[in-house]
Amino acid sequence: MTLKSLRRYVPILQWGRQYDRHTLSGDLMAAIIVTIMLIPQSLAYALLAGLPPEAGLYASIAPIVLYAIFGTSRALAVGPVAVISLMTAAALGTIADQGSMGYAVAALTLAGLSGAILLVMGLLKLGFLANFLSHPVIAGFITASGILIAVSQLKHILGIPASGSTLPEMTLSLLQNLPSTNVATLLIGLSATAFLFWVRKGLRPLLGRLGLGPRAADMATKAGPVMAVVGTTALVWALGLEADGVRVVGAIPQGLPPLTLPSFSPDLIRLLLLPAFLISVIGFVESISVAQTLAAKKRQRIDPDQELIGLGAANIAAAFTGGYPVTGGFSRSVVNFDAGAETPAAGAFTAVGLGIAALVLTPLIYFLPTATLAATIIVAVLSLVDFSILPRSWAYAKSDFLAVATTMLLTLGLGVETGVTAGVLVSILLHLHKTSRPHIAEVGLVPGTQHFRNILRHSVLTDPAVLTLRIDESLYFANARYLEDYLSDRVASDCPIRDVVLMCSAVNAIDLSALESLEAINHRLKEMNVRLHLSEVKGPVSDRLKTSHFLEDLTGRVFLSQYDALCHLSPELSGTDPTAI
Repeated sequence: MTLKSLRRYVPILQWGRQYDRHTLSGDLMAAIIVTIMLIPQSLAYALLAGLPPEAGLYASIAPIVLYAIFGTSRALAVGPVAVISLMTAAALGTIADQGSMGYAVAALTLAGLSGAILLVMGLLKLGFLANFLSHPVIAGFITASGILIAVSQLKHILGIPASGSTLPEMTLSLLQNLPSTNVATLLIGLSATAFLFWVRKGLRPLLGRLGLGPRAADMATKAGPVMAVVGTTALVWALGLEADGVRVVGAIPQGLPPLTLPSFSPDLIRLLLLPAFLISVIGFVESISVAQTLAAKKRQRIDPDQELIGLGAANIAAAFTGGYPVTGGFSRSVVNFDAGAETPAAGAFTAVGLGIAALVLTPLIYFLPTATLAATIIVAVLSLVDFSILPRSWAYAKSDFLAVATTMLLTLGLGVETGVTAGVLVSILLHLHKTSRPHIAEVGLVPGTQHFRNILRHSVLTDPAVLTLRIDESLYFANARYLEDYLSDRVASDCPIRDVVLMCSAVNAIDLSALESLEAINHRLKEMNVRLHLSEVKGPVSDRLKTSHFLEDLTGRVFLSQYDALCHLSPELSGTDPTAI
């Protein structure tokens, strides 16, 4: 492998050469802010995934370092995120009981499988597969997931047992156990939630009025979850609320992430393969959208295929260091960017900070109430809920609304895996249905120009003997017969037609099924004494047609432009001297 190829697959070799003191200071400042933000987030998301709190810290150390080496985004912060944590819990809940050794091993295996899938996709340059998740599907899935996540955390706010992976199951379980609500836990949970909402909206303006600078006020706002953690932990410890039934995090192993080994059991891998693929694709879509948005602000370039490799390496690292699936998080990446991160080294410094926290701070959070972590999750995920996508998609395109509504309803009613799978299938089916009936416009010449427009929308010149149809879609197996039937019906009902021109300016491809339909159209029109012509055929399409006998058998001609076709077939309409043609 040449040095150039090595730099492509190991981007640190590129940006590392320009690393200087100014870059170091920006990365260190960003790392401090993100570390403060990530400590409570990591603990909370591990709780959401059904894993011990330390798993969140472990999943935020080695994966960040591996991404810093192989990733291309200068600001993406990799680690546990809410949606992937929920999908992890949903995938593992049917395999093992939470808190068991089998559950932890399954989480490692899921991370390893996800990493392997991402790595293979990156090496094979298969990043385009993520395009099958349309934006409406993603929006519907994230909104429904945000609702599921928030509802799933209410049991910790109330201090009651509850179960279920769908909205009806969780709601019913919460209602059944509501009489056993722990009042102390409820007060802590509600207070922490209210405080965190206030921090997001009201702390920065308050600090500004008190004379604190914008940067310091911003850092204090980002540290809001830490304030909630410190305050409620001290309260539980001082008042001995654990004895009153307030659930706390408890003892967390003190030390760096351990070396772990995922399971290689074929049966377990078979069960986790589909969830791992869905987690990989959802995680990649979320990560790449954030990375590209932030990179555009500094005119930097993101390589999607290399991002797959970077995220794959991060997940494999999680599998061998006690973690679970990770991806690039939106909120922490924006904080990382705004705090001045210049290179992926900011992530590596964040990993160092989290490693120090794992070594030193874990004994201090023994009395941290799980209600506070639940409040952290609820406040974070409610910002993901966006019901405005429903009226917007309804107003713009009913097909997009159907995709959004289907994804949301099935995610809420049947679970995250079913919801996102159904959303992808609905998107594909709607696309096939739409393209199976392509828009076909009969066009004419705009007077005084060489432009052609739809005769139903514009005042244009037409020749009754020449039928010109513009096909606004590539031709393939799903729509080939539709064109054949449309053209047959149109010509059969109009006796004066002697020439048919297919304007192919919007046709980017013609597959074998469509070619056979064109051959059938050509043969049928020939029997009706009507010639078939093509115009504005794109180069790649023309090259493909030349490999067949279609152009040799064509009864008409292939024109460079539609105006050339009109000049040849209707010279009196175009004002062209027919003897000059």
